[in-house]
Amino acid sequence: MTLRTLDSLGPLEGKRVIVRCDLNVPLRDGVITDDGRVRASLPTLNALINAGARVIVCSHLGRPDGAPDPQYSLEPVAQRLSELLGKPVAFARDTVGESAKDAVASLEDGGVVVIENLRFNAGETAKDDAERAAFAGQLAELGDVLVSDGFGVVHRKQASVYDLAQLLPSAAGLLIAAELDVLDRLTENPERPYAVVLGGSKVSDKLGVISHLLPRVDRILVGGGMLFTFLKAQGHEVASSLLEEDQLDTVRGYIAEAAERGVELVLPTDVVVAEKFSADAAHEVVAADAIESTAFGASGIGLDIGPETAARFADVVRGSKTVFWNGPMGVFEFPAFAAGTKAVAQALTEVDGLSVVGGGDSAAAVRQLGFADDQFGHISTGGGASLEFLEGKKLPGLEVLGWV
Repeated sequence: MTLRTLDSLGPLEGKRVIVRCDLNVPLRDGVITDDGRVRASLPTLNALINAGARVIVCSHLGRPDGAPDPQYSLEPVAQRLSELLGKPVAFARDTVGESAKDAVASLEDGGVVVIENLRFNAGETAKDDAERAAFAGQLAELGDVLVSDGFGVVHRKQASVYDLAQLLPSAAGLLIAAELDVLDRLTENPERPYAVVLGGSKVSDKLGVISHLLPRVDRILVGGGMLFTFLKAQGHEVASSLLEEDQLDTVRGYIAEAAERGVELVLPTDVVVAEKFSADAAHEVVAADAIESTAFGASGIGLDIGPETAARFADVVRGSKTVFWNGPMGVFEFPAFAAGTKAVAQALTEVDGLSVVGGGDSAAAVRQLGFADDQFGHISTGGGASLEFLEGKKLPGLEVLGWV
């Protein structure tokens, strides 16, 4: 079986089309601080509008714990969507209640409504199959067909992602199709040299992807908080830096396997060590095997890769034909500790081949650091989903759309 796409749904003029997007954007005081996921939904929504469909957009936002919570309302997203589409977008103040039903009933061909946060209903994320199916049944009453386009949630067995796709004729939207095309290129016959850059705070978040990619890549570069577990596994002291003691043996195994397979494991040779976790903390650059030699001694905290490492990582990235990057190199939210992440991002824009930013914090970082989406080959909208795909896991939200 292959992925069912929009074409499989036939003519959509006049049909009520539920579109499960991922509009889980960051908000500060009710204002969207990064609208990347909203913009990523536009190709599918415009295709449906142009086809004369009556478009019902649904999504989650944050973790409101199964009950309405004003701070997680999708109303600001509906307003932004209206601006980006250049047309009015109605907003329903509930998910499957009277407001949603009335808004859908009022839709004309080519019209759009956003219904309120799916997670305001406990059935969306329920572990109980019957509870989830009941909520999916209520959602199904709103539409005639489902277009699943929220790539960031396809690894979740949730009502709008999994159960609803079994109740209505369903297909993947353009975003999911594009994401899968890129991920396929990362796993099936990638152009070489192929480098994977991994960062973020925890090694444990990346164990599966390291294990699955080791036989497939030429180089793995390790930065972010997880680098200190690698350094400790090599016998170096890491002061008070982030460390997962329970992963040391696993990491030693990966280091040995990389050597055995001829995969170049590129680890930092220098790091930026700070006095404390703070934007204005005093800090020093020190060799990776001498972290406790700073003025801060055993209380120092590593918050970024050092300039020598950043230059080395950038050279490796630029010299690769395929690059997948997931996880910042340091605490990029603090300008003093953003240089490593910025160096990798800049190098990714210079890759003569396929460069993929793997969603999540990496996507937020490149935008916060001033890069434009079109400077990269692809910016994924689903960090967790991308990683699980690259781990070789089955994703329920894709399987239900025919992807095997």
